[in-house]
Parts: sequence; structure tokens; C-alpha cells
Amino acid sequence: MNIAGFYFSYLIISVALTIWVARTLHKNGRIFLVDAFKGNEQLADSVNHLLVVGFYLVNVGYITVALKTSYALNSLRAGIELESTKVGIVLLILAGMHFFNILVFSKMRHRAVKGEPGSPRPSFLPPPPQSPMVPAGGVSH
Repeated sequence: MNIAGFYFSYLIISVALTIWVARTLHKNGRIFLVDAFKGNEQLADSVNHLLVVGFYLVNVGYITVALKTSYALNSLRAGIELESTKVGIVLLILAGMHFFNILVFSKMRHRAVKGEPGSPRPSFLPPPPQSPMVPAGGVSH
């Protein structure tokens, strides 16, 4: 069997899936990040871009490391099974990274909604209530 054909096919499929997932996350994650960063679009866009870069680096790095194989491909079936295993692992890594990001941002958003110090307050929440001023005598009129 021609191993180069399987390598090429694996690279095309894996990189295409990585690009598709990254674009989907970038597009749909922006709204969540803008909200999590209290409407600061510039900060949200910057973080979103950095997440995509990191996403590409991790996934393309794994794809290239996993390219090597020591299996002998004696049949078309062996080649397809090897390729499906490699692509399946790439998909599991993509899913794992996606759920990790969702977990991190959910915790960040939860803190923001609770109003914990140091966390951004979402733009959809009204400002916290102000305490009424009490005069020095202790009685308010």
C-alpha cells in the first residue's frame, strides 16, 4: 500500500476539521466573551484571537506528531483503519479542548454573575445596589 497517500489524506482531513472547529468556536465564542468581559469588545476579540492561535498550535502540533506510524499497511483496510484511528483521536482532542474552554469560561461567567471581586460583570446585569447614606446620628430621614 502507498503510505504517502494515507499520510496526505490524514493531513487534509485533520487540518480541515481543525480549521472548521476553530472558525466555529471563534465566531460563536465572541458573543460569550464580549458578555463575560462586560461589553469590552476589544478585550474579548483579543482573547478570542489568542484562544484560536493556541487551539491551532496544539491541534496542528498533535496532528504532525501523530503522522508517524510503524504499522505495515498490507491492505486498503489496514490503511483505512489506521487513518480512522488517527482522525478519531484528533476529533477527541478537539472535543476535549472545546469542553475545557467551555468549563473555564463558564466558571469565569459564573463568578462575574455572582459579582466576585476581580471578575468582570456581564453587561446584561444592572449595577449592584448602593447602600443608603446614614447620617452620623444613625437615623435617616
